[in-house]
Amino acid sequence: MTELLSSKPKPTTSPATKAGGTASDPAWAALRRARDHLLGLQDDAGWWKGNLATNVTMDAEDLLLRQFLGIRTAEQTAESARWIRSQQRPDGSWATFHGGPGDLSTTIEAYLALRLAGDTPDAPHLATAARFVRAHGGLAASRVFTRFWLALFGHWPWSQLPAVPPELVLLPHWMPFNVYDFACWARQTIVPLSIVRALRPVRELGFGIDELRIPTAAPRPPRLRSRAGVLHRLDRVASGYERIARGPVRRHALRRAAEWIVARQEADGSWGGIQPPWVYSLMALHLLGYPLDHPVLRAGLDGLERFTVREQTEDGPVRWLEACQSPVWDTALAVTALSDAGLPAGHAALERAGNWLLKEEIRVRGDWAVRRPKTPVGGWAFEFENDGYADTDDTAEVIMALRRTGVPAEAAVLRGTRWLLGMQCRDGGWGAFDADNTRAIVGDLPFCDFGEVTDPPSADVTAHIVEALAAENFAGTAPVRRGVHWLLRAQEPDGSWFGRWGANHVYGTGAVVPALVAAGVKPGHPAIRAAVDWLHAHQNPDGGWGEDMRSYRDPSWIGRGESTASQTAWALLALHAAGHGAGEPAQRGVRWLVDTQRPDGGWDEPHYTGTGFPGDFYINYGMYRLVFPISALGRILNARGGLTAEVVP
Repeated sequence: MTELLSSKPKPTTSPATKAGGTASDPAWAALRRARDHLLGLQDDAGWWKGNLATNVTMDAEDLLLRQFLGIRTAEQTAESARWIRSQQRPDGSWATFHGGPGDLSTTIEAYLALRLAGDTPDAPHLATAARFVRAHGGLAASRVFTRFWLALFGHWPWSQLPAVPPELVLLPHWMPFNVYDFACWARQTIVPLSIVRALRPVRELGFGIDELRIPTAAPRPPRLRSRAGVLHRLDRVASGYERIARGPVRRHALRRAAEWIVARQEADGSWGGIQPPWVYSLMALHLLGYPLDHPVLRAGLDGLERFTVREQTEDGPVRWLEACQSPVWDTALAVTALSDAGLPAGHAALERAGNWLLKEEIRVRGDWAVRRPKTPVGGWAFEFENDGYADTDDTAEVIMALRRTGVPAEAAVLRGTRWLLGMQCRDGGWGAFDADNTRAIVGDLPFCDFGEVTDPPSADVTAHIVEALAAENFAGTAPVRRGVHWLLRAQEPDGSWFGRWGANHVYGTGAVVPALVAAGVKPGHPAIRAAVDWLHAHQNPDGGWGEDMRSYRDPSWIGRGESTASQTAWALLALHAAGHGAGEPAQRGVRWLVDTQRPDGGWDEPHYTGTGFPGDFYINYGMYRLVFPISALGRILNARGGLTAEVVP
């Protein structure tokens, strides 16, 4: 390991203040426009936040939730339906990301929402949607969570859904299948879902959906001697227990599950700041007798309004829901970008951001303490209000950002650093929310057919933490060395790194290369050279980089896709860190950013480049298309010999 580390790693992201660039330089002019545009987006309180777009299941399930609770209004329905119709593909389906293929479950849920809005089955757009559903297996082929929604309204038998016993919440954390074996987003969904599954409610939709059904034979159970077969039989046993579960144990489990849910409601009314546990928690508590005017339910319903985006379109007003919000993440990235663009520490915009970030520090223990009870509190979360779920990725980015603001932050940075060190997994990497959340068998349970349900270490998160710790002079310490070893082991045979939280190998590689160099790995190391070669080989003819979300399921898409501003910037950040920022591929990438910039300084990016669940759930971050190009341009232009002295607006 010693030969991998230089004695004094050189910083790769120092703010630029020297003269060198000129206003006539197209790249510098593009950077200045982008910088000024970003400054204009800052809230007076100091934060930045871009809209976070996902797919129409958020909007369909919002209407279904309101139907279930009896609070759906005509205005809400019309505005959501208008939005859902606008996102339909020509083949009648709805996709989970821009330009992606149709998705069966998303299409079924969108169809239900439009029927709620009064659209008739013989309307052309619904008729084509129904044909798509039937052609892809009908209702029976949809994911478990879609069939849960169908069961809530009498269109699927509860008896044909996998068991989710509320008694899971009673299991101690050292037992298999306890709720802490699941990632935080999964456990927050499973606990309320177990209440709903136990009570088996049925409400009215007011219409049938036989047009979505096709004759299907019952699927054959997997082989008994396989792990899937064993878990299938375990589910049958649990389902049998569900049919007879009565008495004090079940009542105690339901009460404990409700207490668990209420204890985790955030100050903004959400659960975890994300949509799935939010809607199920509201339904579960209501089924247990909480009235709609109860403070917990009232806060939850009011909070949904703060996650609702309303826009005017040619067809009329639309409303759509953000699955979550990212102000802490966006603000940290914006600070780093502006610093890379030349704003000095102490600039008013950076000071406002730094003071706001300090106020967002989390000083209470969350679920992470179940596995790390001795780790001191600290860190930051993703949302405005998400104290129960600090995450390591945000904490790393905030630590690096705070050092650029000029705001006194030593104590907070120290607490955050100690928390990150305490959250390192046994194998040397870092997960996002928990340590050693790696019991993969829970993902094979029959009700876990959608998205990741554990939180193992990932290359992008580990890289950001290694980079932050290196910036805090931990480069030569055992934790960082273990993190570097983890990253080197995680490199793909082709030279790239998998991106857990961004698309995909371009994101992973763009995160890991700067981190390794910051930690002291020499740019000439074979791992860095292989990563550079991979980036060069996957540059698009137009000079940019892109990677389609299909790369998570189809390896032929790895490194392939239409060029985007954020992905081009990730590639440029890696090339710059590796010492290739002045090379022809990087300069072609810079020219692509210059040529595709909008007059206002931003970039269009309809393509999704953020990841919620690889293979299942994707995100379009509104700020990615701006903050990452600013960082990439700023670092590369500074390396040319310094930015212009007029950098400070």
